[in-house]
Parts: sequence; C-alpha cells; structure tokens
Amino acid sequence: MPVVNQFIIKHANKNYKTIVASFYKFIKISEPEKIKIALLELFNKDNILGTILIAPEGLNGTISGNKIAIERVINFLREDNRFVDLTPKISFSNNKTFNRMKVKIKKEIVTMGVDNIEPDKISAKFIDANHWNELISDPGTILIDTRNHYETSIGTFKGAISPSTDSFRDFPTWVDSLDEKYKKKKIAMFCTGGIRCEKASSMMLKKGFKNVYQLNGGILKYLEEINQNDSLWEGSCFVFDDRVALNHGLEESIYEMCHACRTPFHPDEKMSKYFVEGVSCSKCYNNYSDERKERFAERQKQIGLAKKRNEDHLGKKMRSRNND
Repeated sequence: MPVVNQFIIKHANKNYKTIVASFYKFIKISEPEKIKIALLELFNKDNILGTILIAPEGLNGTISGNKIAIERVINFLREDNRFVDLTPKISFSNNKTFNRMKVKIKKEIVTMGVDNIEPDKISAKFIDANHWNELISDPGTILIDTRNHYETSIGTFKGAISPSTDSFRDFPTWVDSLDEKYKKKKIAMFCTGGIRCEKASSMMLKKGFKNVYQLNGGILKYLEEINQNDSLWEGSCFVFDDRVALNHGLEESIYEMCHACRTPFHPDEKMSKYFVEGVSCSKCYNNYSDERKERFAERQKQIGLAKKRNEDHLGKKMRSRNND
C-alpha cells in the first residue's frame, strides 16, 4: 500500500529534500508501549524525525524523512489491522522540519481533558474539500475554527468564529458558553489536519448538538486540493514544525517563529523596537521579566555558536504543543 499519491507525483520534479507525513487514527489501543518499542526500532534504521503520540484512544503523528523511509513507516503501521486505512497528509520541505524523533505515550493523542469522549464511535459528518465551500457559504451554517488564537491569528476561513483559546483544553468551556439555540444549527468545524475537529465534534454531539460537520483532512487537505482562485481560505495555516506555516499548494509561507513566546510573526515585525532575535517580539515583549529575557538571550547566543559549528542546539527546538 504505497504512500505515493498524485500530490507527490505533481511535486516530484521540484526535488524537495524532505517529505512530511501527518496522520492520526482514533482507535482503542491497549498496548501503547509495544507499539512505541516497535516504532523506535524502525526509526533507528532510518533518518526519521518528528513526533508520534500513542494513547489508549489512538495514534497521532507527524514525521519527516525521504520518500523510502516515510513509506516504510506508513506501511509498517498499515500492517496492523487497526491502521490499515491510515491515510497520511503529505507535504514537503527543502529543510529540516524537526530536530529529533520522539515517540511518547500520553493519556490523549490530542489533549482535551474531557473523559468518555469516543471519536472512534461517534463524530461529525465528514465533508471533502471540494464540497466544503458550498457548505460554509450557506447562510445557515455556523463556521467554527477549533484551533487556538496563535494559529487563527495568521489565517482562517472567511466568516469563521474563533474561540480564541490558548489551548484545546479550553475548547469544551467555550462550547458550554454557547447559546442553546446553536444546538439546532448546522455547525461546520475545521482544524489543521482533522484530529481536533473529530474529537471536538464527538464531544459536541454528546452535548446535544444535532447537525455537526467537519472538513475531511483539515485545512491541509483543503490547501492541497482547492485552487487558490476558488478558495475561501484567507492567510496561512500554522503547522507544528519548523516550517511554521503553509500556503495554498502546501508551499511554505514567509512566517517565522518567535522563540520566546512560540507564536508566528510576519518578517515585517522585525522592524519593531520590541523585536529581539530569540528574546522577544512585539506580542510578548512585556510578558517576561528581565531575568528570563537574559536567559533567552544566552540561549540565542548558544544557538548562534552552534550554527557556526554546523551543529543543532537544544535551545532551537520548538516546544511541542501537541496540537493543543
């Protein structure tokens, strides 16, 4: 069951150095440690980087490497009947997107903090990218962006409601604050790759919302398949790796990451008097004490020294938000 799809074929002549594969599956897992050991053994054979989370509710990962290595990992997972239909979302990069490989056992593969949510049994109706515009153009549809404020700040669908959360853990509280009338409305939800929508919709259906839909494959699939001239997407899509954000065609955007507050910023923000490389940006300058800024400055100094030696530095690694 090869990973190769039309998107890879379309971009093959661009000679990208790295393939990035994102995937998830809500399915009951009783032996996460066994899967972790098997994956680590596989990764030791290939130069695979990224993060995979395993929990009793399923599997969630984003990995990067060359085509052969990525196919080997996906096909290894598909040999398990529970993951036989695993369909990765594929994108590309000319640079490293991660600094190391992590396989973690967690309580949840996407942290909501609500018990007894079972997306493998009940979730929203999936709407493919080519039918999404029709759904969200309906005046009777309530469009909800389930992502956090640092993600929505650089891009979202036109007309979408943002909960302005700091973490996905805050989403259930926001849902509880909605007027009861929304339970009878047509709700369309979207997120980066689909995982948060699937869990959020399961929770909402359990709370009595009747007509809930989600964008199949998330924003990434929409940006891959929908021509920019026909698109209702505005801006860039934040991603949880060193590329920071992607545009239509899943091309890397110009956004960069503030290594202090871990939020994306446009390169023009470097002109701000509050911007100090690795120490602060205009969004977080007043959020940290002088002592912490000094630590950030020392970390940035070490990153610079490591770069001169052509080495990775631990301080450069982006803190994983695990799609929270």
